[in-house]
Amino acid sequence: MKVLLVIDMQNDFIDGSLGTKEAVAIVPAVAEKIRARKAEGWQVVFTRDTHDEGYMDSNEGKHLPVVHCVEDTPGWEIREGLDTMGALVVNKPSFGFTGWTDVFEEFLDGEVDEIEIVGLCTDICVVSNALILKALYPEIRISVDPACCAGVTPESHEAALTTMRMCQIEIV
Repeated sequence: MKVLLVIDMQNDFIDGSLGTKEAVAIVPAVAEKIRARKAEGWQVVFTRDTHDEGYMDSNEGKHLPVVHCVEDTPGWEIREGLDTMGALVVNKPSFGFTGWTDVFEEFLDGEVDEIEIVGLCTDICVVSNALILKALYPEIRISVDPACCAGVTPESHEAALTTMRMCQIEIV
């Protein structure tokens, strides 16, 4: 099974409390990537950065003091226009999700042989999940499409791509 992993394409990261013009700019490309991969028979998995009202008291909140992606708020929602029909949606409480083996075993019968990653933010959640997945599945082809990713800044986006490339994650 081939998996398209769509990281945190949520309103708060696009044009909400942590949005950027670069994030807004990739939305059409991500929508097209989802459409194309579904047409090719890939399984699509979305993640949602998920916090609660106590976010500012968390370790992350102390280092990134901007309330965002609070569960059940408009900012937490996946961007309208991104096709979630038939997709899995994984709520993750931190940058990197450590439950991928459970998700793949439970929902995909462990039959994952390729993962492509797109989404936000390249330099935080995309790189975190890419490195976790590479550690869990060193023999699976893992790739990132930089045209469907955006970082906090263009410079940190490029730095994250370099880091992933150095760790044998394909940048396509």
